[in-house]
Amino acid sequence: MTLPDPALRASDAARRATVRALGPLVRAEATAEAPAAGIDAADLEQAVWLRLLERPAGQGPPADPARWVRTAVRAEARHARRRARREYAYAPGGPADDVTGCPERIAVGADERRALRAAVGRLPGRCPRLLAAMLAPHDPTYREIAGELGMSQGSLGPMRSRCLGCLRRMLAAEVVAPELRGKER
Repeated sequence: MTLPDPALRASDAARRATVRALGPLVRAEATAEAPAAGIDAADLEQAVWLRLLERPAGQGPPADPARWVRTAVRAEARHARRRARREYAYAPGGPADDVTGCPERIAVGADERRALRAAVGRLPGRCPRLLAAMLAPHDPTYREIAGELGMSQGSLGPMRSRCLGCLRRMLAAEVVAPELRGKER
C-alpha cells in the first residue's frame, strides 16, 4: 500500500479548512439568494461548493473568500434563473407521455395479456369461458355474453365477481414478493 503524496495531504487539509471556514457564509448567502432565484437554498449551496471544489488545485483558496462566496452565490442564482426561463415542462399527453408505439411498452403489454389469459384458463368451472368472453376483442354486451354461455343476464354480474375474486387470489399467490437488497435486510 502506498501512502498519499504529502502535497496531496496538505491540499486536502487546506480544502477541509476552507470548507469549515466558509460553511456558515455559504449557507447564509445561499439562503438569502435562493428565494429570488426560485430554487432551494440547499441546491444553491451545493452548486457553490461544487464551483469551489472545481477550482484548479494550484490556485488554492480564493484570495478574498467572503467576496468569492458572494460572487459565486449570485452567479449560480443567475444561472438558475436563466435555466428556469429556458426550461418548460411537457404538458400531459405531450410527446413524452406518448408511449403507444414504444417497443418496451408493447412487449410488456403482450406479456401481461399472455399471463392473464393463461391464468384465466386455469380458473375452475365456467369462469374461463365467462372471462374469456368478457375479454373478447369485439367487446360484447352482457346480453351477447349471456346468449353465448346459455345463462341468464342477471347471473353474469355475481358470477363475474366470484370469478374475478378467484383470479385475484390465484394471481396474488403466484406473485412473489420482491427480495430485499442492500441495506434493507
